[in-house]
Amino acid sequence: MTNILVAGVGGQGVILASDVMADTFLEAGYDVKKSEVHGMAQRGGAVSSHVRFGKKVYSPIIKMGEGDYLVMMEKMESLRWLNYCNPATVIVMDAVEINPPIVNIGEMEYPGDIEATLKKHFKDVYIIPATSIAADKGNERAANAVLLGALSTLLDIDEEYWLRCLLRHLPERLHDLNTRAFAAGKAIL
Repeated sequence: MTNILVAGVGGQGVILASDVMADTFLEAGYDVKKSEVHGMAQRGGAVSSHVRFGKKVYSPIIKMGEGDYLVMMEKMESLRWLNYCNPATVIVMDAVEINPPIVNIGEMEYPGDIEATLKKHFKDVYIIPATSIAADKGNERAANAVLLGALSTLLDIDEEYWLRCLLRHLPERLHDLNTRAFAAGKAIL
């Protein structure tokens, strides 16, 4: 059983990324379960999705402490999900920082030690400038494809499945951009 928790802020493509993962794992022959929480997604709030795959999966929800991978589309969101981690959890995270409203109004400061905190507690922490890479490829909204490319290097699933499932979820006009973003993420790890 492999447990992947994907999280970010509304509009970053968390649900799309988890849909692509679920389809990829299904095509690779695994049983897959997925759960998602939209929350205040339309207003920049937290969005999360649990993706579980293996020989037989009975529940879509990852138990606390049993996350194998954390795929974070925003740095501070990683702190929100640490209770799902264990010392062996692999973290793949975009370096982007998106201030929540409480930071914007001056009630709180954005944490400055996120990377150091994660690296202190986890052996495998990959901080990728996914949003910047996606912007260089043509649109920062393809950051989720960059992160999927990076994650794909850590899982033994053929790239053909990843790309086919990614493109299936996108309009044709976005295929080239997202193929290049996926390849860039794959090349970074």
